[in-house]
Amino acid sequence: MVATVPANSPSLHEAIFQKLRSLLVEGAIAPGSKLNERELAERLHVSRTPIREAIRRLAADGLVELIANRGAIAIQLSLADVIHTFDVIAQLEGYSGELAAKNISNATLSELEALQYEMMASYARRDLSSYYKLNLGIHHLINQAANNPVLSQLFTQVNARIEALRFRSNQNGVKWEKAVEEHQEMIDALKSRDSERMRKVMIQHVMNKRDVVIELLNSEANATAPLSPETSPI
Repeated sequence: MVATVPANSPSLHEAIFQKLRSLLVEGAIAPGSKLNERELAERLHVSRTPIREAIRRLAADGLVELIANRGAIAIQLSLADVIHTFDVIAQLEGYSGELAAKNISNATLSELEALQYEMMASYARRDLSSYYKLNLGIHHLINQAANNPVLSQLFTQVNARIEALRFRSNQNGVKWEKAVEEHQEMIDALKSRDSERMRKVMIQHVMNKRDVVIELLNSEANATAPLSPETSPI
């Protein structure tokens, strides 16, 4: 599909950007991996120009680091970075939810309910990629409904750092189901214009995500840690 778009078309550049973004968020490009322009151009059947532009945009969004003598590297956070970032985004989302409950219009609320319906359909199909895109759209729309441009800018910048981890947090079936239930609570709180309830739901939702991610990262670290002499096979 990408290759059929004219080489200099703005839509091509946007398509490449969105494709690379998805590859990063969904883990197809692993944290710490180098983004090789030539290999990515061959993989996506385009020239290196839209790849280079997409990498610059991804760096601006915080999904890629540009390191001297190494090039573009997919962002890799330490456990402490992850915890600190989730703690901050929880408060930003809580404040967004609180303001959204006070300011949301009926039209935006209807749009949110439509996205929620589509997201539930993706959940029923266990289509994680589609689910996550709709999920992110819901969070962004709630943030926009808060009607605070500074808050929106901060949310976008901070959330970009942990998007890949938020995506992976839904791979646990039980925790995914809980997240879906929390989304319905968000809609209910917004419909009742209950700002305090909305703030609490949003914060708890993000902190639950944080706990799942910490558990996941600790599990992966333990799985790759070298065996001690006491546990090494003879």
